[in-house]
Amino acid sequence: MNYQKKSEAFTIYLILGSMFIAALVASNLIFQKFFYWNPFNLFNFELSVGILPYPITFLITDIISEIYGKKKANQVVIAGIFASLFSMGIILLANYVPAIEKSPIDNETFTKVFGLSPIAVLASMLAYLFAQFVDIKIYHFWKKKTKGKHLWLRNNFSTFSSQFIDTLTVITLLCIFKVLPWNLFTTLLISGFLFKIIIAILDTPILYFLVYLFRTRFNLKVGEEIKLIE
Repeated sequence: MNYQKKSEAFTIYLILGSMFIAALVASNLIFQKFFYWNPFNLFNFELSVGILPYPITFLITDIISEIYGKKKANQVVIAGIFASLFSMGIILLANYVPAIEKSPIDNETFTKVFGLSPIAVLASMLAYLFAQFVDIKIYHFWKKKTKGKHLWLRNNFSTFSSQFIDTLTVITLLCIFKVLPWNLFTTLLISGFLFKIIIAILDTPILYFLVYLFRTRFNLKVGEEIKLIE
């Protein structure tokens, strides 16, 4: 691959990483709002709106894993941790600064919307850390096992496992530290995990399409990865 192609591939990697971080930070900012979703009157999902952008992070790490390799996927995950902690620090500082009388948003409203519980943030970060690294590890296990074939298998197997770990970890910690009541544990666990499974299945064709575009654009063989300049 010539220098121009590698430069283009690196730019795309940065864009994917930026989208990953944006989705992750947004998920942490909006998680306190909950809603119901009942598709075709089959099951009544009780979900945090933070779950809406979160599956995008797993799709992006699967794309990066497939095209750029395990190391680059792990680097994006680590960058996401620092970005999340940094954004939480900014919010805590903004919450500490008192509002003036003419401020459109007063202290009480700001705190109610953005006053993040340290326990909730810790639970989210731990769940995120475990789930993303498990996702990447399982993905590459199946990629090696299938010699780069059966993309649907590694995409779904890695996501199912990691999303269950993520959902179980965050809800358990939130209940242990009394951020959420235990009577919501089962409902939120089932709703969250099923929703993530549905999204994982739905994003498989998207992953196939994007991987096809990458392979066509950069002349990659099945299972071949782009080696970016370190």
